[in-house]
Parts: sequence; C-alpha cells; structure tokens
Amino acid sequence: MIDSKNSYRQIMKATSLFGGVQVFKILISIVRSKFIALWIGPAGYGIATLFTTTLGLISGMTDFGLSKSAVKDISFNYNSENTENVSRTIQILKKLVWFSACFGALIMIVASPWLSEFAFESKAYTFSFIWIAIAVLFKQLSEGRLAILQGLRKLKKLAKANLYGNLFGLVFTLPLYYFYRIDAIVPAIIISSFIAFIFTFYYSKDTETEKVKLLNKEAFSEGKPMIYLGVMLSVSSMIGLLVAYLIQIFISQDGGVAQVGLYNAGFVILNSYVGLVFNAMGTDYFPRLSAISNKIEQIRKTVFEQAYIAILLITPIVVLFILAAPLLIVLLYSKEFSPIVSMVNWGILGMVFKAVSFAMGYIIIAKGDSKIFIKTAIGFNSLLLVGNIVGYYHGGLEGLGISFLIYYIIHYIGIRIITKYRYNFYFEKGFYSIFGICIFLCGVAFLLTYIENVYLKYITLSIVALISFVFSYIQLDKKMDIKEVIGKFFKRKK
Repeated sequence: MIDSKNSYRQIMKATSLFGGVQVFKILISIVRSKFIALWIGPAGYGIATLFTTTLGLISGMTDFGLSKSAVKDISFNYNSENTENVSRTIQILKKLVWFSACFGALIMIVASPWLSEFAFESKAYTFSFIWIAIAVLFKQLSEGRLAILQGLRKLKKLAKANLYGNLFGLVFTLPLYYFYRIDAIVPAIIISSFIAFIFTFYYSKDTETEKVKLLNKEAFSEGKPMIYLGVMLSVSSMIGLLVAYLIQIFISQDGGVAQVGLYNAGFVILNSYVGLVFNAMGTDYFPRLSAISNKIEQIRKTVFEQAYIAILLITPIVVLFILAAPLLIVLLYSKEFSPIVSMVNWGILGMVFKAVSFAMGYIIIAKGDSKIFIKTAIGFNSLLLVGNIVGYYHGGLEGLGISFLIYYIIHYIGIRIITKYRYNFYFEKGFYSIFGICIFLCGVAFLLTYIENVYLKYITLSIVALISFVFSYIQLDKKMDIKEVIGKFFKRKK
C-alpha cells in the first residue's frame, strides 16, 4: 500500500515539476498570441501559422530525433557516474546537432520556392522562407542544448532557459508586431529562435565534466544508435506535423488564411493548453515504462496508475474549459476568434479518451516495437487527416471539432485492441468505473452548453465543474493521501 501510494505521489510530483516549465511557456505564448491576434488579425495570424508550421515540419524532418534520443543516453551515463562517458555523449550530440541544424537550414533554402507555392499558391513568399532557414538552424541548436539539460536533470537550468528564452523573445518581438504588423512576422520568428538559443547555450555551457577530443567520423560512428532511436521516436511527431500542415493547406485553399488562423487557435487550445497534462507526464513516464518493458505485470500497474492520474486531472480541466470557453477564447485571442468555441467544445471531449490512449500508447514505444509503432503512426494520422478534411468540408470549424472527438475515440479503441492482443495488456478492475464517470461528467457539461437561458446554463455548468473537482480530489486522495502530502510540505517549510 505504501509503495502504491508513493508511486502515485511520484507521478504527481513529476507532473507538477515538468508541468511548471510548460506553464511558463504557455503563459508567455498566451500573451504573444493575444497581442499578435489584435495587431495582425486572423489573416495575419494564418500567415504566421503557415510559416511556423513549415518551420516545425522542416526541423522535424531533419533533426533525426536527436533531442529525444539523447536524453536517454545522457541520463543513462549520468546515472552510472561515468563522467568521461557523459562528456563523450554530450560531445557526440553537439556534433550531430550541428550537422542536422545546417542540413535543415539548407533544405529550407533549397525548397523555399516549392514551400511558398504549396503554402500560399504563389512564389511571393520564397525569400521569406529563405530567411526562416536561419530560425531552423537556431531551433535545432536550442533543442540539442535543452536535451543536455534534461538528460543531466538540471531542471532549474532547464526551466530558466525555457522561461527567459520565451520571455525575452516576447519582449523583443512584440514591438515589431506593433510597428510593422504583418511585415514583422518573419523577423520575429528569426529573433525569437536566436534569443532562445542564447539562453539555452548560456545555461548548458558548463555541462561537460571532462574535456573529450572527438573527431567528426567518431561522432557519426558512435552516434548511430542515438540517431536510430531518435528517428523512431520522432516519426510520429513528424507525421503529425505533416498532417497538420496538409490540413492547414486544405483550409487555406477552401476557406482562406483567416480560417487557418482560427483553426490553429483552436488546435493550440486543445493540444497545448489542455494537452499540458500529457506533455508534463510524458517526460517522466516514458523512461519509467522503458525500464520495465519486459515485465507485463509491472507494465499493467504503471500504465494503470498513469492513466488513472491522467483522467482525474483532465476531467475538471475539460469541464472548466467547456464552462469558460467563450470568455477564455476572447481573453486568449480576441472577439474575432469566437467562431472556434464550438470547435473547442467538441474537440475537448476527446481529451478524456486521449488521456487513456496516451498512457497505453507508450507501451509500443517502450517495447521498441518499431513496426507496429510506424504502422500506427501512419494509420492514425491518415485517419486524422481524412476526418479533419471531411469534417471541415461538411461542417466548417464545428465539423473539425466533431472529427477530433471521433478520432480520439477511434484512437483509444485501436490502441486498446493492439495492446491487448499484442502485449496482453489490460486495466485492473475498478478503472473503467472511474473512466465512465469522467466521460459522463464531461458529456453532461457539453450538453448543458445548449441551454438557451444564460443564467441557468452557467449555474448548472458551475455545479458540474464543482462536482468534477470534488470527485477528482476524492479519488486522488484515496490513492496518495493528499492531506499527508500537504502536511509534510508545510513541515519542511517551517
């Protein structure tokens, strides 16, 4: 019982720790999005979205997943307390990242005419894409440095690098948007990436404990396992970026760039703000699951605990977003972005299903089952692409939200079947009753949004929100004794 309690507490501790870093970035992102939306409008926001999405796509295609795989290698050597191996691994990463960064920038420059034609149906933005190649370079260099900090568990430095990089990027780019409006988009992207690199370089410059001489040939030879693992881990992300890009292109051609801006705003709310829980959990969850990848009994226990915490954290967040969506969207962006309320309300229901499929899906990666991993990545992302296109074509932004919900339900069912028959995974008794209650609470909140009487609608929604918070607290308290955790915290403070 004590071990189980500690296990739940460890999950919550890790979620809070890594979530804090994400919260800083999101708060700064909210401010940035708010002012940019006001100064350049949905159309300008759509153009900026196409640029940043292309930047992410090219970077994801050329970074070989080094920022993901290096964390595992650095952390492993760091735990073994072999300072020479740690320094050597860091040197290998640095050399490989410089190569991938230059390669990514070159690809962006060479492909700029086609990227402009593909994104805007015109070559007028060719030189803009050429300039953005600079941002590709600094983005990959920054991610390599952050991987070093994460692998060495320098969490305070990691938090500071992220916080200050984003904060000063905001401070230096907002005046550009104010004075130059749409013309500031490309310079702002470049300046933001450069400032982020400056801070990640500063906080990671003293990470090597020993000086190691390493030839480029040796770096590539010894770095092959790192590259192989990184490519496997980044496949899903890369395909996801490509799908998001294609969806934006379709929306741009069918509804215009303003619709792209609206779609991206809704997508950010679903995947960045609400999805914060998943991003925070994944940082600690993946290495824990990988360590027991050959022990199915422990896998069942670990996945159960992770999914249990995830659904109880996400349920009150979903209900709260449904309650406050009209106000939150205006605060985050502007009144011009109000059309995405229906998209968010439909799509956010899928987050409850995503919480469970998220926990189960990591089993495939932890097992190193690359064939199934790639097949599921291609299959599910193809489904998302088709579903979003059909949803938008027939229902506009609301249709997109419905397609997101359907996708997450199918994704949950698919992952559930795969993990059951391939790895003999199943949840312990009691999980589905809690899962069902969480779905019920979110569904009731969604249905209440259709009440015409404004006062009755928000009173009943507030009651459901309160019930969801109380329910989650009670269930979490049963597993980890929250009162005891709070008591110990204050004792340490005294």
